[in-house]
Amino acid sequence: MLALVVAREGPVQSQTCLGVRMQLMFPAGQNVPSKTMIQMQNDYSSRTLIPGLPEDLAKICLALVPRRYFPGMGAVSKRWMAFIGSREFIAVRKEVGKVEEWIYVLTTEADRNGSCWEVLGSLDQKKRRLPPMPGPNKAGFGVVVLDGKLFVMAGYAADHGKEFVSDEVYCYHACLNRWTAFAKMNVARRDFACAEVKGVIYVAGGFGLAGNSLSIVEAYNPQQNKWTLIESLRRPRWGGFGCGFNDKLYVMGGRSSFTIGNTRSVDVYEPDLHTWEELKRGCVMVTSHAVLGKSLFCIEWNNQRSLATFNPADSSWQRIPVPLTGSSSTKFCLGVLGMKVLLFSLEEEPGYQTLVYDPAAPSGCEWQTTKLKPSGSCICSVSIEV
Repeated sequence: MLALVVAREGPVQSQTCLGVRMQLMFPAGQNVPSKTMIQMQNDYSSRTLIPGLPEDLAKICLALVPRRYFPGMGAVSKRWMAFIGSREFIAVRKEVGKVEEWIYVLTTEADRNGSCWEVLGSLDQKKRRLPPMPGPNKAGFGVVVLDGKLFVMAGYAADHGKEFVSDEVYCYHACLNRWTAFAKMNVARRDFACAEVKGVIYVAGGFGLAGNSLSIVEAYNPQQNKWTLIESLRRPRWGGFGCGFNDKLYVMGGRSSFTIGNTRSVDVYEPDLHTWEELKRGCVMVTSHAVLGKSLFCIEWNNQRSLATFNPADSSWQRIPVPLTGSSSTKFCLGVLGMKVLLFSLEEEPGYQTLVYDPAAPSGCEWQTTKLKPSGSCICSVSIEV
């Protein structure tokens, strides 16, 4: 009889996360299996997630494990790594009701050069740093979340100047806790708009290699790992931001070569029709934005003590005053966690608490505070559900 002894990394509630160290023990007098036998067993194990279990049941077992153990699970075998890194894994997590949302923040610190990503986890977890992102320290880049992955795209080398514009794309896999280089964009750019719509990433406008303003738009297909040039903006545009609503791409803010100062126009792209249209009711000089459900929340440069909210259903805007409770800061970076909007202070205030806006709370109770905050000044933040 063959016994399998597995080293465990500690209890995992009702599920168990298995370490990679395994020791085979054979009863006295039993012949050690031949290399051919072991190879056959290894081949079988590589084709199955959990030997002896039906594939669909094995997938459910892995999906039930708490999220913090995923990186270690990915090291068990190539088969586990491939499944945990797949879209199917997230789909199974959703089916069994085990999806967890964590917020990731890019921060800078006064005593450190450059920036770093850190995960704040949920409202009751401690923050930790991500592995360093490949490539030089950048600015003017775009970030998009798709299928449990964080895409950091283009920008320029902050240590060398704005003329060093990049076309590189790096992807952080939240399940495996590692960075990977993906296909480069067709056009290097910085200070552009980007967003995900119907499983496709779009980048629009910005500045090119020679500092020229761009109207060029690209779309990224994650299944093909390929960027494709699509219909251009109606005019060059830079310094804006993008978001997806109702299966359409919205490009707002920033400047256009056809306007003096910042533009209020909104460029809307409909992928199914491959057409652009223009709305006249946009926001001006947005310093931070976040999408929660079917609403867009913005902080404007000239009015940091109110949230500007956009409803794409009727293209209407309204303003929500920001209270002084928790922070006297006049500059914020927005984030989203647990169907709430978080206002991270951009100014170092000892003892301050992060403001939280809950649009679903009863009237008069929408604003709260939390001790959740980044270790330094917040540049941007994203939420990833897996």
